[in-house]
Amino acid sequence: MPTPYRHTTPVRPKAATGPVAAVYAQMEADFLLADGPLMSLSPAPTVLAATWALLREAELAGAAPRTDKEAVASAVSLANRCPFCTEAHALLVHGAGGHELAEAVRAGTAPADPGQAALLAWAAATRSPGDPLLARPPFPAALAPEFVGTALVTHFVNRMVTALLDEEALLPSSLRRSRYVRRAAALTVGKAARRTVTPGAGLTVLTDRPSPDAPVPDWAGRGSIGPAFLALRTAASGGGELLTPAARSAVRDTLAAWDGTHPPLGGDPVGPHLAALAEPDRPAARLALLTALAPYRITAADVAAWRAVRPGADDEELTRLLAFGAFAAVERVEGWIAGGVAVGR
Repeated sequence: MPTPYRHTTPVRPKAATGPVAAVYAQMEADFLLADGPLMSLSPAPTVLAATWALLREAELAGAAPRTDKEAVASAVSLANRCPFCTEAHALLVHGAGGHELAEAVRAGTAPADPGQAALLAWAAATRSPGDPLLARPPFPAALAPEFVGTALVTHFVNRMVTALLDEEALLPSSLRRSRYVRRAAALTVGKAARRTVTPGAGLTVLTDRPSPDAPVPDWAGRGSIGPAFLALRTAASGGGELLTPAARSAVRDTLAAWDGTHPPLGGDPVGPHLAALAEPDRPAARLALLTALAPYRITAADVAAWRAVRPGADDEELTRLLAFGAFAAVERVEGWIAGGVAVGR
């Protein structure tokens, strides 16, 4: 039977146990069905749990309008060239009743409402270091943890979904072509998009919950979003142990110079950055760096080359390796946007 999942085999809901089962149960209660794109992270339970915790606490729970946060997620996804995520979040905006906003965000145009237009412009600018919009976030300080957290978890999920799923297989062509089909499809997600989600429960699925004394970023405030972000940073960054020190340095050095742009379509987008590495070090570094910069350029040959130099490597290791690259990009984005955000602490 055809599957949209590639490179790994996810844990199906009926076979899930432990933290994976706990995440699936929360996803079904608070979001949509467990059998969805986030299931691609299930081979690495710590990564799945931390990703879900941040998504739940920032995007689904809280005081900011869910419509606005889904629109931010869709705008970030469009900037990242993640078509499935762009459409999925726009569909949730439709489901919450923001029909004109949903059509504007998926098309990359400004909605009529000036406040929403400013919010979408800020979301798109999270890939543009130095953009003046990042210094003037269009939301009050009290809501900064939710909007920044939503943007950052979307940057992470976009990269992982693009790397691990065949997005075209997930997107019905009719959904992309017809506004009327999108409006009709929104009826199936409307209840989920309008659901009230109480903050905090996402932290209960974490397999490695941060210490209450662990310092959280200033933008995250004092609630549950900060601990969820720390958990994702720990889970994803831990994948760096699958690279040699030289390979980790090559990835981080390349991202330190990254300006947020997409690599040119022609040629090898990451090969020149890895030329100084020993041959056996390159496949892992290549996968991590592609996930950070151009996850849509990852091929089966890239994965096979990594498996060839790491005999016995399983799906958990591959998921953790990709998560390392995805979060390395997230940390770069965080640095660009956090300075302009003021949060009352």
